Amino acid sequence: MSTIKVNTITKRTGSTLTLGEAGTTVAIASGATTSGMGRTGTVDWQTTVKTSGFTAVSGEGYFCNTTGGAFTVTLPASPSAGSIVAIKDYANTFDTNTLTIGRNSQPIGGVASNSFLTSEGISVTLVYIDSTKGWLITNSGLQSEAPGPEYVEATGGTILTVGDFKTHVFTSPGSFAVSAVGNPSGSNSVEYLVVAGGGSGGRYIAGGGGSGGVRTYTSLSPATPINAPASLPVSAQSYPVTVGAGAGAVGPAGCSGPSTEVNGASGSVTTFSSITSAGGGGGGRCAQNGLSGGSGGGSGGRSAKTGGAGNTPPVSPPQGKDGGDCPNSPTSSGGGGGGGATTEGSIRCGSQIKHGGAGGTGAFINATFFGPTAPSYGQAPSPLAPNGRYFGGGGGSGGFDTSNTALANGGAGGGGQGTSAAPGGASPNNLAATAGTANTGGGGGVAGVSSGFGNQPGAGGSGVVAIRYKFQN
Repeated sequence: MSTIKVNTITKRTGSTLTLGEAGTTVAIASGATTSGMGRTGTVDWQTTVKTSGFTAVSGEGYFCNTTGGAFTVTLPASPSAGSIVAIKDYANTFDTNTLTIGRNSQPIGGVASNSFLTSEGISVTLVYIDSTKGWLITNSGLQSEAPGPEYVEATGGTILTVGDFKTHVFTSPGSFAVSAVGNPSGSNSVEYLVVAGGGSGGRYIAGGGGSGGVRTYTSLSPATPINAPASLPVSAQSYPVTVGAGAGAVGPAGCSGPSTEVNGASGSVTTFSSITSAGGGGGGRCAQNGLSGGSGGGSGGRSAKTGGAGNTPPVSPPQGKDGGDCPNSPTSSGGGGGGGATTEGSIRCGSQIKHGGAGGTGAFINATFFGPTAPSYGQAPSPLAPNGRYFGGGGGSGGFDTSNTALANGGAGGGGQGTSAAPGGASPNNLAATAGTANTGGGGGVAGVSSGFGNQPGAGGSGVVAIRYKFQN
């Protein structure tokens, strides 16, 4: 390495003097100073954190940690115009343990007294100008003005932790209490699954109960066809959660039964924040229409009737489908299947179709929403969604099948199974229908026919609310 010793370097021509070349760093030796080059208003930040009192040096910035107690930073003695010092709250503790700026005989902002930093996360830059004003603050900022990721914090329900996410599950009424709202770089909104109570099946050659409405959003893939387009923003407050009950099974009634027992009953609504899912419609009794609801109840058999309308009241994406129709039902044919969250109940009408129609398919949600160690919420996976859990399946309907063997499957997502049998026939004519599965919103099935106008039809399954959000990174 060569050394050149000179006192002055001057330009040969022109008005620009260049030191070094492209790609080269021009370094000032440690301990050396420069003069006449001016300052840019910045400091060289010292990486050793200060935890006790000291005297600052012009041109330096300091990270000060007052966790262990308050202390004083003394400004340089005998400063000259342009002297500069910067200070930053290292541990966000200036609000509890004050940092004092000692003026060292010079005024600060024209006042002959020390200054005190009491704002959490603050940073300040002071420049000395003259003996009248002394040190003036030229830059000031708070750490909160450039925050890092912050996350939703909440309580309520059964809390499941899966990786960096929490899921709160409500199988009964409660409150989702948000204590911190987070920010966009962490989380400030929630994913949700809101399922209403399912409708019960009708009685005697009747329609299956419609599923409770299913409304959901999740970023997990694959997502159900009725997945909403966006998550739900939350604020710091308590959100009441209602979980709709499944409809109870109706009392005995045949084709000539009391008018008050014509159809299955409808399920109850489930709510969370601005999301409301409607209860499933009851299945139509013999020769009666199905009821409308989140998903519609299936029509009764033995007459040309229609299934109840799904997605009632209407929301987008739709919360459920129609119940199955019977447009040209002969005397001995079966009823329509209850509507599911994503498909309609099956139509079962015609002289050769005596057993009931299957319930419609529910909506699925990725099993990661609940996690591998969670209770078994929803119905087990199927080929449609191998890593999914189903909610909102329609109930299977009942018919008039002399073989005594026909069954009408409930839809994937907790729909109850329906049975069919001739009056006075052998088993399974006395088999009761299957209820919708609890906490799936599944519709209830229809019981097999007997000389007493059938056994008790299936009740609807209760609803559920699940709320998921990121709580860490």
